[in-house]
This record gives sequence, structure tokens and C-alpha cells, in this order.
Amino acid sequence: MKVAAIIPAAGKGKRMGHTTPKHFMHLEGKPILAYTLEAFEKCPAIDYVLMVVRSGEEEYCLSEVVERYGFKKVLRIVIGGEKRQDSVYRGIKELDKDTDIVVVHDGVRPFVSPDLISETIRLAMYVDGVVAALPVKDTLKEVSEEGLIKGTPHRESMWYAQTPQTFKKRVLEEAFVRAYNDNFYGTDESSLVERVGCKVRIIEGSPENIKITTKEDLLHAELILRMRKKKEGS
Repeated sequence: MKVAAIIPAAGKGKRMGHTTPKHFMHLEGKPILAYTLEAFEKCPAIDYVLMVVRSGEEEYCLSEVVERYGFKKVLRIVIGGEKRQDSVYRGIKELDKDTDIVVVHDGVRPFVSPDLISETIRLAMYVDGVVAALPVKDTLKEVSEEGLIKGTPHRESMWYAQTPQTFKKRVLEEAFVRAYNDNFYGTDESSLVERVGCKVRIIEGSPENIKITTKEDLLHAELILRMRKKKEGS
């Protein structure tokens, strides 16, 4: 079985309010993206990785992240599209034909563990897809455009989706093709797979598996790193 990872890191990072793309910003002296790639480099179930970046960032990504930190599994760097869905699809089209399983993971989720990646791959052999997620702890409210509460969903059935999101390659390809044929854009890969009637399973992720999109997230990430170093030193 051949397993590939697609790592989209083609966002503009407007919410960060910084001139440096968020995936290239440093945490403790190392790019966020390098932490992410390190997890996939260490995961024995991953055969190769495709990086997806914005046009013009290819050389920097290659020299300052891939080569500088010695990532051997990065097979190629792909230029992303206008939206995340477009970027992931460009990655899908660059996959080796004999690939069986595809793992999609946000480039700015640097604290994913190799064990979580491996477990999504293992489970994806038995269903169409697997999504890492966390159960909702707070009460949720459904709200109208006017700001009025319409209802209170049962939180027991609600989860916060994360990545990795892992799928059989043929399932993911079909879902993307049908989405484009229907002019449909989803918020994640799972939403595309769900809408074509495939079975996607939830696996519990990690509270540390945060997505860094704001300055507050960056502070949270620094705290996670400090706590990890403290544990390693104890």
C-alpha cells in the first residue's frame, strides 16, 4: 500500500497581520511548516509528501524548509490555487498513479503526532475516509442572519474537525471531480467526500493539534512548545 500526504500551505494569512506567510513564520527559531513536515517525516506509514505553496514561494520553501531541515519524503512542491480546495486538488493531480491512500493536513498545524497520522491511515483501509476531530464541550447555538437564536443542537453529536483528513485516493478524486462539476466549494476535504455519499469516520484528535491562523494562535503554539520542552527536560 502506497500512502501520500498533501500539505497545503498556500494561504495568504491575512488574519495574522504579518508580511511573512504564516507557514514560514518561526517558532523557537524554526518555521512552522518545518514542525509540520517533521511529523510526516517521522511517520513510517507515509511514503511521500507533496507540498502545496503559493506561486513564487517554491524556491524559498525548497531551500529554507525542505533542504535546510533535511526532509527526504517531500517528493515535489506544487503551486497552489485561489482557494484551499483548488490547492488540494492541484496536489491530487500530482499524486503518483499507484497511490492508495491520501492524507491531507494543514501546513499550519505543526503539532500533529506521527501516531495520529498512522491511525487515520490504518482506519482509512476500512472506510472511505477518516477525520481527526475533537468533541464539542461548549453549548452551541444556531443563529439567524438577524442574530436571533433558532435552536440549540445537541453537543453530544458535534465535533470540531481538524486535520489530518485521510481518504482512499479514488474516493477523494471522485469527490473533487463531482464538486467541481457541481460548482461546489466545501470547507474541508471531508465535506466533499460526505456529499457524494461516502462513509467518513471520526477519530479523536488532540487539543495540541491547533491551526495557527492568528497572533493568539501563535502565542498558544509557543506555550505548547515550552510545555513540551519542560516535559522532555523533566
